[in-house]
Amino acid sequence: MALDVLAVAPLYQGPDINRMRLTAELSKKPASPLKPLVPSKSKLTTIETKRVMSVLDETIHKVELVTLLSHLASKDEALEGILGGDVRRAVREHEDLCRSLLDSVAYLQDKERQLQEEEESEDEGWLRDRLLSVQLQKSNLLPLMEHIRESTKDVLRLLLDNPQAAKLSETHALGRSAEAQRFIDCLMELRGFLFEKLLTSPMEAREKTQFVQDVSSRNRRNQDIIDALENELAASMKNRGAEVEKENFVIQELKNHLHQVLRLSENNLLRTKQEAEKQQKADFRASQARVAKLQQEILLLRSHHHNLVVENREAEQALRKKKYKVETEIENWIQKYDMEMGEKQDEYEELDIIHKEEKVQLEELRQRYKVLVEEFAQIRAEREVNAKKKTETEQEMLRMVRAATLIQAVWKGYLVRSLLRSRKKRSKSKGRGKKGKGKGKGRK
Repeated sequence: MALDVLAVAPLYQGPDINRMRLTAELSKKPASPLKPLVPSKSKLTTIETKRVMSVLDETIHKVELVTLLSHLASKDEALEGILGGDVRRAVREHEDLCRSLLDSVAYLQDKERQLQEEEESEDEGWLRDRLLSVQLQKSNLLPLMEHIRESTKDVLRLLLDNPQAAKLSETHALGRSAEAQRFIDCLMELRGFLFEKLLTSPMEAREKTQFVQDVSSRNRRNQDIIDALENELAASMKNRGAEVEKENFVIQELKNHLHQVLRLSENNLLRTKQEAEKQQKADFRASQARVAKLQQEILLLRSHHHNLVVENREAEQALRKKKYKVETEIENWIQKYDMEMGEKQDEYEELDIIHKEEKVQLEELRQRYKVLVEEFAQIRAEREVNAKKKTETEQEMLRMVRAATLIQAVWKGYLVRSLLRSRKKRSKSKGRGKKGKGKGKGRK
């Protein structure tokens, strides 16, 4: 959208070409092997190239202003005394339009997501209708986008007509989004590339191509050298086989030595096993003495347990009596609950019968209501037809009245004109008669 806005020429009066940044940003370093790739010129000399660069700089300036509009709208109260009233009003209107567009787009995306989720379960005709409605809403976004485009042009025109406001807007460059900053950086990179292309003459371009060809030939020669070195490396790897055989002989001797060590370790293992068996026998004798002691303790504990059982039997009898009493009470409560629930069940069945009867009555009333609705629709249609006929008769009557008044007016005009003509004729005839009499007297 920004590119569509910036493509309009009358929005911004072109700056002075002599003040544009048309010098190459060349680093002051000693000459390098890539010197043929650096342009020999540092300034543009022709008017066409200067115009091209001025158009690109103008575009970058407009993009910088457009990408700051959202930040200026969010800081409207802080910039109340800095920007003009027209600029602030235009920025607010532009922000409102952009928000409405974003809300509409988000709503359509949610609708499309819902349609994709319901695509498998719903009817195809219903989905087709919904998709058509979504497409229609998308087509309705085009006037809003055109309005936003026109609003952007108006805001740019106001900012560029007010250089002070444009400079103050550029001071808020930190409020620009990361995506917009990346876009501006890409434009600046494009400007550098285009500037370098415009500085390069056809002769320098041929020299560059020749330089690239020389570099590729050097690369091929270096590749040949690398292949020769790789062949030498393969030969040295073959010589290494003899050294590997020597190392294998040393490894075999080490394996023999390891076998001898394993034999010695087996003798040590047998010795430790015999000592462990002796220790096991001693531990077994000690454990038998402990078992005899534990058996005596078990006998004492059994006698103590018998005494406790006798003491707790009486308590158990009392608890059993209490349990029997509680169980009888619970049975009585259960019988009482069953009686009450039977009464409730009877009451529920009566209410269910009443409910069914009322449901039948409700169905009858619904059928009557449908009949009344149909009759009301017929009456309403007849009333509409009668109203149309009445309006048509009234309009016909008005037409006839207007025609009658028009005919009467024409007839009255005709009568008045005929009377005036007859009077004029009479007055002329009288005047002629008086003149004739006067002439006759003179002759006598």
